[in-house]
Parts: sequence; structure tokens; C-alpha cells
Amino acid sequence: MGFLGGWCLPAAGLMLVMLPLVGCSEKNVEIAPVAYKGPLAETTNVETLVSDSARLQLRLTAPLEQQFENGDVVYPKSVKAIFYDKPGKAVASTLEANYAKVEKSTQLYTMRGKVRMVSVPEQQTVTSEEVFYDKLKHRIYTDTAMFVRVQSPTQVLLGYGLVANEDLSWYKVKRPTGTFTLEEAKAQGK
Repeated sequence: MGFLGGWCLPAAGLMLVMLPLVGCSEKNVEIAPVAYKGPLAETTNVETLVSDSARLQLRLTAPLEQQFENGDVVYPKSVKAIFYDKPGKAVASTLEANYAKVEKSTQLYTMRGKVRMVSVPEQQTVTSEEVFYDKLKHRIYTDTAMFVRVQSPTQVLLGYGLVANEDLSWYKVKRPTGTFTLEEAKAQGK
């Protein structure tokens, strides 16, 4: 047993008395709050319909939608947009990607990862790794350095950079690098 100021304490008691004193010797450190930048809301199995004057224009589906404080929306697991013709009855085109982000302030959609656009009436398919869709201008485009592949029922067009309207009835490849028949493209693996 130890002796402390006339008190006789067992060694374990002495440790208990000194333990609080050791804890008090450290300075209190203030931790700055960390601002949360993640999604405010998440919705699964999303289906959004956009219409004008009772005519269906767009149907958007996604397995997960994340909404952020600034109004931006992210589709991290994939997204599919179906565009309808003017009467809103028939599918004009589709646009699919592994990921999409919508900037609320500009209504600009950034779509990435195995982007695939299909014009139903023309039976054309456009593929790329990144595409932008400007909802206000009804335009789909890529960066000029982005590789694009356009396939029709009879030929394949390869190049860099694309500008198109949302139903793909009109498009332009900015820097074409080759045009092949469908059979030539298949034989060459393009």
C-alpha cells in the first residue's frame, strides 16, 4: 500500500486518483465543422415524364437519382432518356449512358460511359464515351476530341466530335476519319 498525505491508499486507488489528472493535462482541440456535400435525397427506380401542352416529350428512367442542395441531379448507376415525336405518340430516339449529371442552372445533361443514342425512324445508332445534351436548345453534342461511331443499316461512319438534334434526324460528325460499309466495318472490327 502507498502512503499519500497521511492517507493510506492501495496502489490501485492511487492510480485512480492520478488518472483524472493525466487526462486534464491535454489541451482541448476545437474541430471545425465539415460541410456535407453529398446528396440531400436519393430516389430509386425513377421514372420522370416531361410534357408540353399535354404532349409527351421525354421519358427518363434510372435505377438511382441523387438530388443535391444546388438543384443538380446525378444518375450514378445509369440513365435512359426516350424522346417522343411532336404529337407525343411514337418514340423518335433514345439516349442511354452509365452515368449522367444534370446541372439545374443550365439544364445541361452530361452523360458518360458507353453512351448510346438511337434514332428509331432512321435506324441509326451513335456511340461515344461522353455526350452533352442541352435541353433548352434541344441539341446533343460531344467535345471535338471525343470519338464517335455512327451506324446506319448499311454503313458505319467514324470520327471525332458530334453535333445533332435530340431526335437524331440531323447530325454532323466534325472530324470524320472513315466511312465503311457495314460488312467492311464488321470485317475490320470497327
